[in-house]
Amino acid sequence: MPELHMSDEKKVVSPKNTLNDLTSTEWVQETKSWFRQKGLGANHEHAKIEREHPAPYSFQDIGKLIRFFTKKGENVFDPFCGVGSTNKAAALNGRNSTGIDLSERWIELCHKRMELEVDEESDDFTTEFICGDSSQEIKKLINEKESFQFIVTSPPYWSILNKKADHKVKQERIANNLATTYSEDEEDLGNIEDYDEFLDKLSSIFLDCWDLLDHGKYAAIIVSDFRHGSRYYPFHAHLIEKLTNNDLEKSFELQGLKVLLQTHKRLFPYGYPTTYVENIHHQYVIILRKPKKKK
Repeated sequence: MPELHMSDEKKVVSPKNTLNDLTSTEWVQETKSWFRQKGLGANHEHAKIEREHPAPYSFQDIGKLIRFFTKKGENVFDPFCGVGSTNKAAALNGRNSTGIDLSERWIELCHKRMELEVDEESDDFTTEFICGDSSQEIKKLINEKESFQFIVTSPPYWSILNKKADHKVKQERIANNLATTYSEDEEDLGNIEDYDEFLDKLSSIFLDCWDLLDHGKYAAIIVSDFRHGSRYYPFHAHLIEKLTNNDLEKSFELQGLKVLLQTHKRLFPYGYPTTYVENIHHQYVIILRKPKKKK
């Protein structure tokens, strides 16, 4: 049995654990195939900036993933950082991070969020935000020989945010002068009308991320399936198929699929009283791995 070292009086971490700083008990708890979405609550002071974005994700949920897939001091990358949930989670857990977003508005809010919600005086982390098109900025990072030990993001969900304001939640955002779309930029993936074109461009960006990720390390992509018109799109399955194609020179290995339960969301009588239409109250966390380097 390998000798164990103690990081403090209560926490014992195996010296063979090269992935994270968790004990065996903590490790096992994080391998469940589901977990519940956790947020601060709409009225929390630190939820104000997050709420500005039309499709934010919880920094607490991201934090769970960061703690499992990295060690303190390692580098985390988010190619669609929005208002910086990944970067906030990385900073709070002593990890360095880089985030890219196309929108100047969201990048400005990223900086503001870090200033208001994170102790930026800490020496435990570095944070970088890049305003630009991920398809171009990632290539620049590759040329600069940047490397990351974990990639985590929630990408745009096609053009579903551009639907008419027939949904109560969207109507409420309009009434409160909150954004209902990612941006008006023509280069925004959320403004592509054709689903196959969207999927191809998104997959291309993630396959470029392959070059930034260290061999043997992981990527976690948080997505939701959705309906558009009368059609149901199993988005998570389509994306997995694109990114794990063994015929490609760059291909990820699928390591698992976590279900993120969104039990706080409201129910709406879609389809009533004639047709089954789901209230989609979960997301998928696609866990991918870049293969270890061949010896």
